[in-house]
Amino acid sequence: MADFDGLPIRDELKSFEPYGAPQLDVPILLNVNENPYPPSEATVADITASVAEAARGLNRYPDREFLALRADLAAYLGRESGARLVAEQVWAANGSNEVMLHLLQAFGGPGRTALSFAPTYSMYPEYARDTNTGWVVGRRSHDFTLDPSKALAAISRHRPSVVLLASPNNPTGTALPIDLVEAVAARTKAIGSVLVVDEAYAEFRRAGTPSAVTLLPSYGNLAVARTMSKAFALAGGRVGYLAASKQLVDALRIVRLPYHLSAVTQAVARAALRHSDELLGRVDQLRVERDETVEWLRAQGLRAVDSDANFVLFGTFADRHAVWQSLLDDGVLIRETGPDGWLRVSIGTGAEMAAFRASLEKVLKTEAGRVS
Repeated sequence: MADFDGLPIRDELKSFEPYGAPQLDVPILLNVNENPYPPSEATVADITASVAEAARGLNRYPDREFLALRADLAAYLGRESGARLVAEQVWAANGSNEVMLHLLQAFGGPGRTALSFAPTYSMYPEYARDTNTGWVVGRRSHDFTLDPSKALAAISRHRPSVVLLASPNNPTGTALPIDLVEAVAARTKAIGSVLVVDEAYAEFRRAGTPSAVTLLPSYGNLAVARTMSKAFALAGGRVGYLAASKQLVDALRIVRLPYHLSAVTQAVARAALRHSDELLGRVDQLRVERDETVEWLRAQGLRAVDSDANFVLFGTFADRHAVWQSLLDDGVLIRETGPDGWLRVSIGTGAEMAAFRASLEKVLKTEAGRVS
């Protein structure tokens, strides 16, 4: 626990450590769900030229409404998911984390509640904490699916201001059926709350799985969050965004800090979107590697969750930390997260996944790899 040496930090923050996965210098990094393939030289050249052009005007504040970027993002979602959107229906910030924080700043707060269903993204309760929003958590089923009747009952019972649903879910990788999402959208609309569907890993979903953006025309209380950090291989660019009604986006414009999205960030994002086909070109390959990883893990006698993301949750181990540490000692970093006994591996290159398999095979032959 950090020592704040008499500083008047808020009481509810005193017992916390800063969020973050371990950042360690090891050969195989498979712990934070990044795209393992860097941008092409053509993309790098376009980003470089775009940043150089933006740099010539850095004595001026950036365009605080960034409508050009928002229009580009709307066009991309139209191509990717079939949604018909205009720039005013899109919002962006420094990663989807800031987008989610804007949502809780606008629709949460003292006396209000946010609801989600565990296991899910570990930052959700932190968004609630940081905005003084009450936090209520329901439970997913043993197979990590979400029971529609239980979800709707929880919403009716707690009447939250904000409901957070991740699809595909982190850390399990499970996607939600669109009819369940629509049922939740209808129930939250009826009680006057906002539904946020977090689609950070949407580009990795299986073919034929519709995006929640297709529901936007019917639900003005729905926001669908995305990121360029995963499929777009732009984690270092820190660009997240959402699509929603113009009215919902206008609420976020009230709580954003002035000029929150720098001219450089806008330039990088727009250049990357011009190369979306190339940047997303590895998605199919990563899907194949993901599904093969699930099959391989099961062949080792392990449990592995069917995933629509670029990672796989697997287990269960009597001592998952021992497995994690043994892999790390062998130069392979994965994530110790999710329910007790489970671990999560991001999907890397073919060579990286081969190294992961070889390392895990060795661990499974030791006492540390004992399966529970």
